[in-house]
Amino acid sequence: MVSSSYSPGLEGVIAAETAISILDTDVEQIVVRGYDLIELAKNLQYTDVAYLVIYGHLPSEKESEEFCRHLAQNSDIPEDLYKLFEMMPKTTVAMDALRTGISFMAGYEDPELLHDNSHEANLRKGLNLLAQIPALSVNAYRALNNMPFVRPNPELGYTENYLYMIRGELPDQLSLDAFDKIHTCYIEHEMPNSTFAARVIASTLADMYGAMAGAVASLKGPLHGGANEAAINFLMDINSSGGPENAESYTMEKLEQRARIMGFGHRVYMRKYDPRAKFLMDYIPRLSNETDDGEALASIYKVVEDVMFREKALYPNTDFPIGLLYHLLGIDVPLYTPIFFAARTAGNVAHILEQHDDNRLFRPRVIYNGERGLVTPQSP
Repeated sequence: MVSSSYSPGLEGVIAAETAISILDTDVEQIVVRGYDLIELAKNLQYTDVAYLVIYGHLPSEKESEEFCRHLAQNSDIPEDLYKLFEMMPKTTVAMDALRTGISFMAGYEDPELLHDNSHEANLRKGLNLLAQIPALSVNAYRALNNMPFVRPNPELGYTENYLYMIRGELPDQLSLDAFDKIHTCYIEHEMPNSTFAARVIASTLADMYGAMAGAVASLKGPLHGGANEAAINFLMDINSSGGPENAESYTMEKLEQRARIMGFGHRVYMRKYDPRAKFLMDYIPRLSNETDDGEALASIYKVVEDVMFREKALYPNTDFPIGLLYHLLGIDVPLYTPIFFAARTAGNVAHILEQHDDNRLFRPRVIYNGERGLVTPQSP
């Protein structure tokens, strides 16, 4: 049966049944496998939440240890991939390098396993991607910027290892805690564009790598993953144009120009506060003295938030505080979206598993508004 109704952007359309997560806007809660995501972030490490997202239950102590051990032992990428990064044009965007790297890694997979979409085969491929994407994303960026590679250290924990590769030095405990919480807040979010893209691709029975590469392409877009980059760039533009004293007038000027200020509002949350943003903003004052411009940017953040609520009744979504927090953690802006994807990998793996386990090909219809009845010119 074909419905004649049309919803631009599929807004309000139910596209799948899932046991992974839902955004319950009535109670302002992100439910992940039955748990409140914010409570998970407060009380558990990212790896335990990743286990929950993928396997459907929280790990025992033994399962947690084995899971972390597997990620650590499989964290490095093929040597040829390091060479590939060095061959890429220096103008390559970090997300494009990440997408290319994922496609490249598919060639190193056992051919039978690559095309095996059984649950167990997909699980093996998904866990390997979760393990390797941190090293892939960081070292692609390092090569593009003539920085030395920092290979993963299997003795470190998952997010500690990631932040170590980003910074080139072991992180302090506060930085590690903030980074792990951000990673957890990004882990899963029901059916955003990139997750939907992964499920649509997977519905053709394409393999795990293909679906993940498509998700990277989706997340690259400024209306999706690029929002955290736009958020910090906006704050830094204000800081370089007069600082906190100019924050209100600068924001008002942009609103009068009908400019879109990224990091506010959300298709699903609409005019409610993103619970992830509410949770993570508490780290801003704790990290604001980590950079020379931290306190100024924290002040600007508060002014912009106040203006946006006063003028538009919009609250920040999670990209607004995360954009600032990544900066306070010393992370370069072009790495923001690759890190976002790395955090979301566990969620995407779970969705691809779920899609392949009970698959139906996505094939929507259209409302045609073009011409008809045109006469084909006859050959002379």
